[in-house]
Amino acid sequence: MTASIYPATERAWLDVDLDAVRHNVRQLRARAGVPLIVMVKANAYGVGAVLVSRALGAPFDRTPATADAPWGLGVASLDEAAELREAGCRARILCLTPILRSELSRAHELGVRPALHRPEDIVAWASQGQGGELRPYHLSIDTGMARAGVRWDQVEALRDYLNAHPPEGVFTHFHSADEDIDSRDEQDARFVDALLDLGDALPPSVLRHSDNSAAIASRTRRSPGSLARPGIAIYAGMFSELLGLRQVVHLRARVIDLRDVAPGETVSYGATWTAARPTRIATISAGYADGYRRQLSNRGEVLIGGVRCPVVGRVTMDMIMVNVTDVPCGIGDVATLIGTDGAATVSTEQVAEMAELSPYELLVGLALRVPSRPLSSSQP
Repeated sequence: MTASIYPATERAWLDVDLDAVRHNVRQLRARAGVPLIVMVKANAYGVGAVLVSRALGAPFDRTPATADAPWGLGVASLDEAAELREAGCRARILCLTPILRSELSRAHELGVRPALHRPEDIVAWASQGQGGELRPYHLSIDTGMARAGVRWDQVEALRDYLNAHPPEGVFTHFHSADEDIDSRDEQDARFVDALLDLGDALPPSVLRHSDNSAAIASRTRRSPGSLARPGIAIYAGMFSELLGLRQVVHLRARVIDLRDVAPGETVSYGATWTAARPTRIATISAGYADGYRRQLSNRGEVLIGGVRCPVVGRVTMDMIMVNVTDVPCGIGDVATLIGTDGAATVSTEQVAEMAELSPYELLVGLALRVPSRPLSSSQP
């Protein structure tokens, strides 16, 4: 990108490449071979849930679903679902985190499909309908995550409840599909055993889903079941090279000061960096309050004019300092802290690795203070 297309005034901002989001979803759908539940929890991993849902062609009040729209959207709370509904979203929404029984009426009002596994909750959900109507829900089976759902070896206790109130879908969640293929295979087998134990208590049309981003990436064949649930890979937080994903987020900020530092002088809090030679330092108007983590102190690299410039000294709340001794730059120039500038990229995965952070943590923290700016060359 050239400086002329950057906004004229913002100190720091997040460019969101919606074309990259659409490309990544196409790649994941092709790899999985089944329709997708696109995870937009945590405000689409910090990218923007409403923004992403619109970009992917989900139906909204005045906009019908596109032909390649995802099967549905995945959230972790009813508040997240309410934000989508208030924006006019009419897509299927599945809340994959268990909710309290007292929240079931709100889920019903919002048209949200809850994840249920306790008999009393299934009965309570069925009672929400009028005239015998049963709104869709998905049965959660725990195959080893030990976080939520009925244990795979205890599902038979639910047979009568499922016969009376059949679920639309049934799912499980992998704990280490990107790290341990044997554990993924074991969970696959447990899920199959649970489905066999339930037998005809599940309707023939029940939608089965298990694959998250890691499972999609780790398989050599299509995802099993009816649906897949990618999250982090949609936003190019993991598996980018393997799956041919494109960088989605581009955190940018302006150079707001320049100074020369003599040999032996230090930079930033704690004097953790000392100049070994005459050094030109640029101060950039973003810090850990903008999602650029403190762990990147003396580790990170930013792009200025497509050239990598190392972060020197500690990252502060509102500013970072970088070494631009060999890089022409002036006050007002744009630095890319995460993302692409010209032919160079410091990807989300690379920045997370430099900071020794999970890319999940990095992504969800990017919208702490900076405004987002959607970029797209095409309509969904």
